[in-house]
Amino acid sequence: MSESVSISLPSHVPLYPLREIVAFPFMIFPLFLKDEELVSFEEMLGHEQLVVVVRIKEEPASGTPPLLWEIGTLCKVNQIYRLPEGGGKVVLEGLSRVRVEEMVAVEPFLQARCEPIHEFVEKSVVAEALVQSLNALLKIALSYGRPLPDDVMKMIDLIDNPARLADLVALYVNLPLDDQQRLLETIDPLERLKKVYMHLTAEVQRLQVKNEVQTEVTKRVGKSQKEYLLREQMKQIQEELGEDDSRSAELTDLKRKLEAAGMPSEVRKIADKEFRRLERINPASPEYTVSRTYLDYLAGMPWQNATTDNNDINQAEAVLDEDHYDLTKVKERILEYLAVRSLRERMKGPILCFVGPPGVGKTSLGKSIARALGRTFIRVSLGGMRDEAEIRGHRRTYIGALPGRIIQELYRCGSNNPVFMLDEVDKIGLDFRGDPASALLEVLDPEQNYTFTDHYLDVPFDLSHVMFITTANLLDPIPAALKDRMEVIQLSGYTDEEKEKIAVRYLIPKEVEENGLAKSPPAFATAAISKVIGDYTREAGVRNLQRSIASVCRKVAKEITQGKPPRETITPEVVEELLGPRKFFNEVAAEKDRSGVVTGLAWTESGGDIIFVEATRMKGKGELILTGSLGDVMKESARAALSFVRANAVEWGIDEAAFEGTDLHIHVPAGAIPKDGPSAGVTMATAIVSLLAGRLARRDVAMTGEISLTGRVLAIGGLKEKVLAARRAGVKKVVAPSRNRENLEEIPEEVRNELEFVFVDDVREAIAMALQ
Repeated sequence: MSESVSISLPSHVPLYPLREIVAFPFMIFPLFLKDEELVSFEEMLGHEQLVVVVRIKEEPASGTPPLLWEIGTLCKVNQIYRLPEGGGKVVLEGLSRVRVEEMVAVEPFLQARCEPIHEFVEKSVVAEALVQSLNALLKIALSYGRPLPDDVMKMIDLIDNPARLADLVALYVNLPLDDQQRLLETIDPLERLKKVYMHLTAEVQRLQVKNEVQTEVTKRVGKSQKEYLLREQMKQIQEELGEDDSRSAELTDLKRKLEAAGMPSEVRKIADKEFRRLERINPASPEYTVSRTYLDYLAGMPWQNATTDNNDINQAEAVLDEDHYDLTKVKERILEYLAVRSLRERMKGPILCFVGPPGVGKTSLGKSIARALGRTFIRVSLGGMRDEAEIRGHRRTYIGALPGRIIQELYRCGSNNPVFMLDEVDKIGLDFRGDPASALLEVLDPEQNYTFTDHYLDVPFDLSHVMFITTANLLDPIPAALKDRMEVIQLSGYTDEEKEKIAVRYLIPKEVEENGLAKSPPAFATAAISKVIGDYTREAGVRNLQRSIASVCRKVAKEITQGKPPRETITPEVVEELLGPRKFFNEVAAEKDRSGVVTGLAWTESGGDIIFVEATRMKGKGELILTGSLGDVMKESARAALSFVRANAVEWGIDEAAFEGTDLHIHVPAGAIPKDGPSAGVTMATAIVSLLAGRLARRDVAMTGEISLTGRVLAIGGLKEKVLAARRAGVKKVVAPSRNRENLEEIPEEVRNELEFVFVDDVREAIAMALQ
């Protein structure tokens, strides 16, 4: 069974050419025209309101009609209305296909003689199968995200005419204009339906593949990949807008820094390899940040950057003298280094270790050395450091890995030859995380540190140009291997005269300035400074002296702000008024000579100090009682002293029976302070003889020395600090081992002139000197 559709046409039909659209039967579409085009279009229409639209095949030359396709569509004009902003809109509805037989007019508008195309619709099993398959494909396409208006889907479900269904589906399949024109020119409805079916099948296959890929990608793509896609889209958008790509600019800048860093060839190879890896990493990945930070450190390290040394020895000496008083040994060592540096340009930096009590200027001396040399100064405190990675850094495999403090500070200062101060090297800790002191062995060895390898950088860096300075209060806690790599320079405490000069030159001007007294600075009398030193401070350094001077300045500033007249001169009376009662007393001068109480000398971290060894006896079982927070070595010295006295009791008129049924008690006051060391042996022996022989001990005689069982007096350390403490306490005579006679040169001349020194080889000589 067949069915035909017939339409009658006028002899001449107005013709309108199309460029960007192919019109199909049953299709409703708009045309937007300008004002003049709209007027021409209205004049072109006849009473029937019919027009044939045909797609232009080739653009015409000027003055000639366009070349059109043979098959077009007869359309009915449903609506014409003008737009408020100008121009108009014409709504057309496709009726049927027509064949353009002949062009009959060009002016004032195109007219043609057209013949309607009669489409035979054959209803068969094949047609029904194609219609059903087409419906099914449309629904599959819709499920894959191909959008179709709801009314179109309802219309498709109701259409059973293959010709009309083919034309309707062709409108909603993404086909090029030429393919759409071929479908329009396909007269046979069944053939046209087959073509539409093939196009739709291809479209569904594309949608299916796209959906499968999208599903697979969604499974694999996480947050970082999503961000990467967005960044890539942003990059494309920025390129379209002509904006700079920030990542590209960042990598370009990093590459330029790597090229200008001046790193060695083997390091440059590693950096180039890491940079190529960085280019391939997704910026949103954590690995990108790790790699970028690593390259930043490589590019920022001072491989070739160095400051120019000031080789003017006289100028350097002037700088050191300006900042610090005395410290002759240290200044001499720095000037020696400069002298050699001026004669030999390529030399390894020295490794110095300043050892001395607190407050003598070890740390500030490092700053002065850097200023004298014209170098950058770096200070790192090692006190309490327990993790070896603080020195050598962490491996880059760890999250949050960083280089060690050595590399970090060199990176910050931008110079490969700074003065690098490692403060408090004697207070390094040790636990399960490693031993930082052992990690310093390579750093502080000029024979090894030219290839120092930090765990983070994992490439060698030359530390031989760095001038390392370490500071410590004690040498004993420093491991022997580390101590062997450093040149130790001892910094002793200051005498009262030196403290007075330091106060006048440095401390008073500084505190006057810092406490706002620069406009009307008070004058400190010499006696006032001496009173602060003697009555309010007892130390080897000058830290407490500075605090006391600052306290005086603050109180003067307070009086000024209260409207009181400013003090012009600070006298000893003013010092006592402002600082209150004296804190320290001359312990030796205030005491009388007593039996069994002997003055000794001790060395402490904060300098020297005097101690009193007291001995007494009571009925008992012949035991020796030791108190005063004594260490094991000091207890052994007491036993050795007692054994020596018992063995030679006859020499001092001591009865042997005095040791029987009697307990001896030796006590060292200031019991809360731990005491240890062998240098109190002579003092303890003298105290025991003084007690048992009943002879008074001179309080103005202080002694030090280690005792042996045969009575020999052995050498001790820290003689200068002990002598300075004796002088502060008012001692007149110092008894010391003969082997320490050479250390007398270290003691300032004004101190030597005030004290009487007696050097002994045997305890008997010391006892004879100390007892009346």
